[in-house]
Amino acid sequence: MSVNQKRALRRSKSNRILAGVCGGLAEFFGISSFWFRLAMIIALIPGGVPGILIYLILWIVIPSE
Repeated sequence: MSVNQKRALRRSKSNRILAGVCGGLAEFFGISSFWFRLAMIIALIPGGVPGILIYLILWIVIPSE
Protein backbone atom coordinates (compact mmCIF):
# COMPACT_ATOMS: atom_id res chain seq x y z
CA MET A 1 0.00 0.00 0.00
CA SER A 2 1.43 3.36 -0.97
CA VAL A 3 1.69 6.30 1.39
CA ASN A 4 -1.02 8.27 -0.44
CA GLN A 5 -3.53 5.42 -0.37
CA LYS A 6 -6.16 5.73 2.36
CA ARG A 7 -7.33 2.67 4.21
CA ALA A 8 -11.04 2.50 4.84
CA LEU A 9 -12.51 0.82 7.88
CA ARG A 10 -14.73 -1.96 6.57
CA ARG A 11 -16.12 -5.20 7.97
CA SER A 12 -14.15 -8.08 6.51
CA LYS A 13 -15.80 -10.62 4.23
CA SER A 14 -12.85 -13.01 4.28
CA ASN A 15 -11.70 -12.75 7.92
CA ARG A 16 -14.96 -13.17 9.79
CA ILE A 17 -16.61 -15.35 12.39
CA LEU A 18 -19.90 -13.51 12.95
CA ALA A 19 -20.12 -10.17 11.13
CA GLY A 20 -16.51 -9.40 10.24
CA VAL A 21 -16.10 -6.58 12.78
CA CYS A 22 -12.94 -7.92 14.42
CA GLY A 23 -11.47 -8.95 11.07
CA GLY A 24 -12.15 -5.52 9.61
CA LEU A 25 -10.58 -3.77 12.59
CA ALA A 26 -7.55 -6.05 12.32
CA GLU A 27 -7.10 -5.30 8.62
CA PHE A 28 -7.48 -1.57 9.24
CA PHE A 29 -4.89 -1.47 12.03
CA GLY A 30 -2.60 -4.08 10.45
CA ILE A 31 -2.56 -6.55 13.35
CA SER A 32 -3.92 -10.04 13.95
CA SER A 33 -7.67 -10.38 14.37
CA PHE A 34 -6.92 -12.62 17.36
CA TRP A 35 -6.25 -9.52 19.50
CA PHE A 36 -9.57 -7.90 18.64
CA ARG A 37 -11.42 -11.16 19.25
CA LEU A 38 -9.66 -11.54 22.59
CA ALA A 39 -10.66 -7.99 23.54
CA MET A 40 -14.29 -8.75 22.67
CA ILE A 41 -14.22 -11.91 24.77
CA ILE A 42 -12.75 -9.94 27.69
CA ALA A 43 -15.50 -7.33 27.24
CA LEU A 44 -18.08 -10.15 27.46
CA ILE A 45 -16.81 -11.36 30.85
CA PRO A 46 -18.52 -8.75 33.11
CA GLY A 47 -22.05 -9.91 32.34
CA GLY A 48 -21.86 -9.82 28.54
CA VAL A 49 -23.67 -6.51 28.01
CA PRO A 50 -20.59 -4.29 27.39
CA GLY A 51 -19.12 -6.64 24.80
CA ILE A 52 -22.40 -7.32 23.00
CA LEU A 53 -23.32 -3.64 22.94
CA ILE A 54 -19.90 -2.60 21.56
CA TYR A 55 -20.03 -5.33 18.91
CA LEU A 56 -23.58 -4.44 17.82
CA ILE A 57 -22.73 -0.74 17.55
CA LEU A 58 -19.64 -1.51 15.46
CA TRP A 59 -21.67 -3.93 13.31
CA ILE A 60 -24.15 -1.15 12.53
CA VAL A 61 -21.61 1.67 12.10
CA ILE A 62 -18.86 -0.03 10.07
CA PRO A 63 -19.89 -0.68 6.45
CA SER A 64 -19.25 -4.05 4.80
CA GLU A 65 -16.56 -4.60 2.16
